[in-house]
Parts: sequence; C-alpha cells; structure tokens
Amino acid sequence: MSRYKNKQLALNNEKMYDKLFKKRGVKNIVQFRTPKKNYVPAEVFRAIEMQEYVWKWGDSLWRLSAEFYGDPRYWWVIASFNRKPTECHIKTGETIYIPLYLADALQVVE
Repeated sequence: MSRYKNKQLALNNEKMYDKLFKKRGVKNIVQFRTPKKNYVPAEVFRAIEMQEYVWKWGDSLWRLSAEFYGDPRYWWVIASFNRKPTECHIKTGETIYIPLYLADALQVVE
C-alpha cells in the first residue's frame, strides 16, 4: 500500500518560484501538502512491547527497519514511535525505542 494514496495535493504558484517555473516551462507545480503528524499517544506507547536501542553514528531508520522487521519500508514506524520524523532528528548516543511486533505497531500508527 502506498503512503501517498490519500495525500492531499496543493497547487503552488508562488511568485518567489517564478524564475524556476520559467526555467522549467511551467506556470505552477502540483505538490503533496505537508501532513500534520499525529504521534502515538503516551498510553498506547507504553502498551506496545519495545526494545531500547542506542543510536550510533552511521545508523539509519531504514536499516533498523530491515534488521528488526525484515523490510526497510517500515522505517516510518520507528520514526513515529520516537517522534523523530527523520534520522537528522536523532543524536548519536540517544536511546530510541523499536516496537518489537510490527503488526501491533501498525495498528496504532497511521
């Protein structure tokens, strides 16, 4: 299932991009709207069995997803549970939490 299936689109015709539009030969672009992220509530977070993981230099969410779930596409589950939208938001040495059972985690995240 695509994560983009139900995403809202927006027409961007902002003046600040006129030079770029002209270069590309278009008058505007259609882009995905930035969604509002609803994070996992604390009481649900505590109910899911998780493993602590200390973030190391060179780690990536997709690699952890591949290691723990056998599929790198579920990186966003780990990100959501830790309220960290990207790897850039995680510092080396920081403890993050990885839901142990993907099926349980998918029931509570969007």
